[in-house]
Amino acid sequence: MEALKEAIAELPEGERHSLAVWLNELDYDDWDKEMVRDFSPGGRGMALAEKVKREIAEGKSRPLEEGLAQARARRESKSRS
Repeated sequence: MEALKEAIAELPEGERHSLAVWLNELDYDDWDKEMVRDFSPGGRGMALAEKVKREIAEGKSRPLEEGLAQARARRESKSRS
């Protein structure tokens, strides 16, 4: 492992950057596949998604965008005071 770290450290900056991007994409590909599995019919995340949809419909929760907009408005009004 140390030899690999040393070899990477010796790469030109552009090649190190390309390697970092590739490794990051590799991790995200695995994560994306897991998310697709979890939120496909029968996946373990579907119960949570359905619960959130019900809570929004019942007025117990609100969509993320609405909550973020409200938080921004509160921050802006505090900064003006």
